[in-house]
Amino acid sequence: MKQIIIETSYGNTGFCCACDLLAGWVVTGSDDFETFKKEVQESIDFYLACAKEDGEEIPAEFQGEYELIYKFDVRSLLQLYQGIFSFAALQSITGINQKQLSHYAAGRSKPRREQAEKISNGLHRLAKQIMTLTV
Repeated sequence: MKQIIIETSYGNTGFCCACDLLAGWVVTGSDDFETFKKEVQESIDFYLACAKEDGEEIPAEFQGEYELIYKFDVRSLLQLYQGIFSFAALQSITGINQKQLSHYAAGRSKPRREQAEKISNGLHRLAKQIMTLTV
């Protein structure tokens, strides 16, 4: 199954995304990520149907089965998990001050590469830890 990268960010109206494979294609939408994912799939389906109807070439990656992989910037990632983790918990997971995390989530500042990696690595460590748990 082909994997399609969806570059995801967060703006004033909610989540937004683009895909390099679809020229000019952009989706903006909901604050709710599950709703947003449905909107993205509907938009891709519509884009491909229109391209086919207009006789335009459809990227090979979209022919057959494919999976959408959402690649988040720091702001969109923090917005996604803000309702699940408090900034205090994220501070413990990432080692980054709560106040600074809130600035990143609100878009008031953008993290340096090292800070972004600390956030990503902290969440990956947590996920690996959770995967080893049994009940």
